[in-house]
Amino acid sequence: MIESLSYPLGFVIPLLVAAGVTIKVSVGAFVLAILLGLVLASIRFFVPSPIVRIPIAIYVEIFRNVPSLTHLFIIFFGLAYMGVRLGSISAAVIGLGLIGAAMLADVFRAGFEAIHVGQREAGLAVGMSPRMVFRHIILPQTWRVTLPPIGNYAVQVIKDTSLVAAIAAPEIMFTARNLVVNTFETTLVYGIAAGLYLLICIPLSRAIRRLEQHMAIPR
Repeated sequence: MIESLSYPLGFVIPLLVAAGVTIKVSVGAFVLAILLGLVLASIRFFVPSPIVRIPIAIYVEIFRNVPSLTHLFIIFFGLAYMGVRLGSISAAVIGLGLIGAAMLADVFRAGFEAIHVGQREAGLAVGMSPRMVFRHIILPQTWRVTLPPIGNYAVQVIKDTSLVAAIAAPEIMFTARNLVVNTFETTLVYGIAAGLYLLICIPLSRAIRRLEQHMAIPR
């Protein structure tokens, strides 16, 4: 009886620890993607100089059109070859964050474009500085417009953490693969792993949906 109880727990406990790593990587990558994506979109949208906009456009195209796993390998193995050694978790956060920033840069740019130019002009006309117009008029409305795709990205980045198993980050899939190699309990281990992803993603999806409803423009 004790063995039958400890048998699945021997899989659940290490996978729960790995789920903590998955959440840690997801949060770090999400924060980096939000901050960098917003900065890139702001510069690309508000600075007309092609000297600034072209490098940002190149960055976005490279990170959107090259497979994510390739970027992770370059950051983890490529930088190590050049003498810059990153831990697997740090490389995972940086890699997924840079990829996400390229995606969210376009999302924020679309959000900026959705705000009518007359609102910016009106803010400037009443004596607000460009920084105040951005902070108090453009940015709040941009968050409201872009919340659905940002929410989708938040869920996607959790699932994308499964890729960082390739660089030995001890998240859910890396731990599950090691358990399968040692026990050959493929169905049980990967079933528990799938359940953990559901336990993380479903509450997050519902929280984002409620936030969207709360921030929705009254009709």
